[in-house]
Amino acid sequence: MVEVKKKDRESSDSLIKRFSRRVQQSGVLLSARKGRFYAKPKSRRQVRESAMYRSKVKKEVDKLKKIGKFDEEALKRVKKKISDK
Repeated sequence: MVEVKKKDRESSDSLIKRFSRRVQQSGVLLSARKGRFYAKPKSRRQVRESAMYRSKVKKEVDKLKKIGKFDEEALKRVKKKISDK
């Protein structure tokens, strides 16, 4: 917690400037921003499943590229086919 007390003959502007400088130096805002979008780490099972999904999609895309039938629609079809299994 940052605390600033007004000194004798100090203007409000200089008090606000001193306060904002202390807040910046303390890192309070930085730590609050870091925690704002905290994402829980994936479990080992989720990591494995996503890796297997990516490898299956890559394998199908490579196969389609070799035969010359790859485009954006083909990619959507491949992803849908693999996710439906």
